[in-house]
Amino acid sequence: MSVSQTATVQRVDALQAQAWAVRQRVLDMVVALGHGYVGQGLGIADVLTTLYFSELNVTRARSARVWLDDPDRDRFVLSVGHYAIGLFAVLAELGIYSDDELRTYGQDGSVVEQNATEHARGFEVTGGSLGQGLSQAVGMALGGRLGKRPFRVYALVSDGELQEGQVWEAAASASHYGLDNLVALFDVNNLQADGPPSTVMTIEPIHERLRAFGWNVSRIDGNSIPDLLAALAEARSVRGQPSAIVCDTLPGKGVPSIESREKTHYVRPRDPKELDVFVRELAEARAAASPAGEAR
Repeated sequence: MSVSQTATVQRVDALQAQAWAVRQRVLDMVVALGHGYVGQGLGIADVLTTLYFSELNVTRARSARVWLDDPDRDRFVLSVGHYAIGLFAVLAELGIYSDDELRTYGQDGSVVEQNATEHARGFEVTGGSLGQGLSQAVGMALGGRLGKRPFRVYALVSDGELQEGQVWEAAASASHYGLDNLVALFDVNNLQADGPPSTVMTIEPIHERLRAFGWNVSRIDGNSIPDLLAALAEARSVRGQPSAIVCDTLPGKGVPSIESREKTHYVRPRDPKELDVFVRELAEARAAASPAGEAR
């Protein structure tokens, strides 16, 4: 194995270990509250980890202001607000939140809300109703171009949001203006509150629709860090058009009892002992995934 290949393997291993740490924090938050958006947090851990620990030019500082006050920082727009649990976990890994703060997830008066607001440290914007984030990201990307700023804008959009017309208006605008400083990641987990998107309102084939709108498109396994790294590298090389990365993910990834649940949009344990099962299964999956055969 060459030096470059060895470095790539080491980079992937480090990111995978980081993703397991993020999953642990997500589960800790839900255990403290007793319920929550654990399926989404576990499923999106690989995407958020790869973004924040490999792609975005954010400053790993304990003060969110150091990061957010930098006008040339990359922007991340969380369109799907209830995925905040995953972003809180990543920001805690970066030192923006403490473990004590995470344990107040979803509780009255906590800054760690189930659907984060603009008051949450490290969050760029508040999406409000689902379907608005891509429009916000398009505006940021246009602003960056007009201001001759070097930053890139990344947005995370859920598959259910693609049932809203505003998303497609934003997609058309991004293509029209050739926003090659914009990357949208579409989380496709076939999950929304009223049932699978495929039964509520058909949105597939997502990748073909986006390509028809003039986007550079790749479709990958969103729980594969090598696939994510390759797709993000491709997006950085594209000129004259925005890039979309359609990520097929598994809700509850890493906890078999959640992966196999019929409904995982919001998980309420059937009894308190089920939380212990979640904790045990994550520990076992994390240990099995480690190259050393044990949790890091």
